[in-house]
Amino acid sequence: MIKRKAISNDSEVTFRTLLYFFIPLGLSASLVTISHVIINSTLARAPEPAIVIASYSVAMSLFGLLERCAVILRQTCSTLVRDKTSYQLMKNATVYVLSAIFLLSLTLAYSPLGKAFFSVLLGVSDRMLQPTIDAYRVLMFVTIFSGIRCLYQGVIISNLKTKWLTIGMIVRLLFMSFLAWLLLKNGWVNHGYIGAYIFLAGMAIEALVSVLEGRLIVKELPQKKERHSIVQQSQIFRFYSPLMVASLIAVSVTPTINAVLGWSTKAEVAIASYAVALSVVHLLNSIASYIHQIVINFYQKDQRAVVRFTVLMSLIPSIMLTVIAYSPVGVWIFQHIIGVSGELLDHSILALRFFVLFTLCFPWIDFSNGILMVRSKTKVMSYSQTGNVVAAVSALFILIFVFPNGGGSIGALAQSIGFLTELIILLLFLNTTSKKSKQRKVLKSEEAYTN
Repeated sequence: MIKRKAISNDSEVTFRTLLYFFIPLGLSASLVTISHVIINSTLARAPEPAIVIASYSVAMSLFGLLERCAVILRQTCSTLVRDKTSYQLMKNATVYVLSAIFLLSLTLAYSPLGKAFFSVLLGVSDRMLQPTIDAYRVLMFVTIFSGIRCLYQGVIISNLKTKWLTIGMIVRLLFMSFLAWLLLKNGWVNHGYIGAYIFLAGMAIEALVSVLEGRLIVKELPQKKERHSIVQQSQIFRFYSPLMVASLIAVSVTPTINAVLGWSTKAEVAIASYAVALSVVHLLNSIASYIHQIVINFYQKDQRAVVRFTVLMSLIPSIMLTVIAYSPVGVWIFQHIIGVSGELLDHSILALRFFVLFTLCFPWIDFSNGILMVRSKTKVMSYSQTGNVVAAVSALFILIFVFPNGGGSIGALAQSIGFLTELIILLLFLNTTSKKSKQRKVLKSEEAYTN
């Protein structure tokens, strides 16, 4: 039997320690977005790529809305689970959350309510309505495997076994790549739901790897850890609920953008170019998408080390995006790797250029959210996300009327404006609370000196 070494809480937080913890997380997040690039590049080789990608993208926007409720189980678990008692409470919460999501998904997939949601709220045309619903009927099962994966990944992260996230993603990508090759070889890529099946297979494989490793870690947890206060189900939901609200507010932007782009000239091209550009942006941003875990696990030990590390990591996505968006490298990547050409290629490159501001803001938003989680101030995230949505939607409606031919770049610019607004709100709150904290310390020191 392989013995697992316990990690001391008093160990020095060096740059190497942060790097060893972060690299597997950043790599696994990058691999997640590569899986979406694989799907989009597969669908781009369909007979009518714009329609196929657009139907899959719109179905994914609803899937993303509900899946966020499952994904934040990872942050909740990594923050709160430290023993078998808290793990069991977290497991119960996961069952409740996934059951509620699946019942809602069934309703949307197989009732007139779902058709009304896609056609009225998201503006899906009659031609795209049934392909979009068919894709969603597959994607709703992905949420279940995603939630299970996130539960055990939370345990894996809090025990600093982050390499297993990378291993799970590598296995997932290999399986998805093989499946995509098989489908293309046999000429079966002609509907948006083909991409959904590829996604479902990959998520199931990753969930299996996470469960196998996570259960081994759980067996070694103490039954009840001293000074760990999580002993009631309500404590899990008090932490989880604000995160869920904030996440639902945040992911509502993408469905809104897809809906408004449906009003633009050549709607299919606009939606598809935005989806293709966004998949590349998510790939680059994924490098910094786990900064909140660095904050959760190390900020209280060494604040300066975490800030310096964040500064370095935050520059990488923006530099890479600038190179891709403003050089022939980007055209080559879109043509030969993603597989888009012609008008769809031009609009995708243009949309990508408007995402530079997005990549500048994203790492620092994740850093700020990590501090809020450490301080159990997750309610603040609801306000910042609301500011994001209000700013993005406002910009979106202005841009669609001023530049109806702007295509996917309209969505890219609106989303970037939303993220800038969110970052400003978070920084203002953290600055205000920091000043209040310093004032309280000064008052206490003065009182002590007077006494």
